[in-house]
Amino acid sequence: MPYVNVKITKDGATKEQKAELIKGITKLLADLLGKNPQTTMVVIDEVETDNWGIGGETVTERRKCG
Repeated sequence: MPYVNVKITKDGATKEQKAELIKGITKLLADLLGKNPQTTMVVIDEVETDNWGIGGETVTERRKCG
């Protein structure tokens, strides 16, 4: 029973994109590793950019500079 946890920032993935991501990950595990799609779990966690840090600063701050 595969369990995949995907973490993305909470700022732009649509409901449709997330559904496609779940579908694609499930298909990849089935095709590549022979895992049963019916028992494959995919969880998407959306994290606020203030709660995600890279290189000592939040993603919110990094995006202001870029």
